[in-house]
Amino acid sequence: MKAIVLVGGEGTRLRPLTLRTPKQMLPVGGRPMLERVVHWLAGHGVDEAILSLGYRPDAFLEAYPGGVCAGVALKYVVEDSPLDTAGAIGYAARTASLTDPFLVVNGDVLTELDVTSLVRFHRDRSAEATIALTPVDDPSRFGVVPTDETGRVVAFIEKPRPEEAPTNLINAGTYVLEPSVVDRIPEGRRVSIERETFPQMVAEGRLFAMASDAAWLDAGTPATYLAANLDYADDGVVLGAGVFVDEAATVCGSVIMDGAQIEAGAEVRDSIVGQKARIGRGCRILDLTVVGEGFVVEPGTVVSGGRLPG
Repeated sequence: MKAIVLVGGEGTRLRPLTLRTPKQMLPVGGRPMLERVVHWLAGHGVDEAILSLGYRPDAFLEAYPGGVCAGVALKYVVEDSPLDTAGAIGYAARTASLTDPFLVVNGDVLTELDVTSLVRFHRDRSAEATIALTPVDDPSRFGVVPTDETGRVVAFIEKPRPEEAPTNLINAGTYVLEPSVVDRIPEGRRVSIERETFPQMVAEGRLFAMASDAAWLDAGTPATYLAANLDYADDGVVLGAGVFVDEAATVCGSVIMDGAQIEAGAEVRDSIVGQKARIGRGCRILDLTVVGEGFVVEPGTVVSGGRLPG
């Protein structure tokens, strides 16, 4: 099976880390986020990933000049202008000439979802499209998806108020789509799959969904990106290549990216320090502070929950 991986966004929630680097090229446990996603897909028989690119496509081309990531062949599709979720899917599917059922995944979602079971569920119901669902504590930030007893979606409610959410099962950002779904997506304009395409399919009874309690994380915010990295840390710290941490500095619960420096007396807790950034002597970087690539934090600075620069 082939998969479209949506990686075209600017990653604004993770700025300043994404001012120069696409979100999916940021490291998670020492490997680019994209490699984590593609490796997961490869484990379920995906042999080609079509990258739907928009922001900084050159970064992906430079990272994988041979057109292979985690053993999976890559195909690059670059949008001239943002087309939103459905628009990007339609453009990528048409450009890649997809004529068989295919997967769509969000490139910033890290999960252990059993995609093989999702595809089987889709085929067993002769669905036109099937969405993976995951439970969350606060569904108000997501698309909420109530279903009937067969898994047929009865409504698609995008970002409801907490008191109005009929379920805590939300759109997990992994879909199985028949080629006919592409025909539903108008060409040449922005189209949201959550607000336009899926509601149309719900009205026709053509949309299904499968719930799963598999590990799932939207790694697109500082808190979740930090959590994703710390899953790979034995001692609560993730250090990139060429990092210097003075023996008189304190670092815990943090990600320190390639080439960064932490000087004597500095304290970095529960924060993210970008590539080649420098934390000066006696600084205190606390509570989900994000330090951008190459930024120099002057000695003695105290920051809690900030973004530098930003």
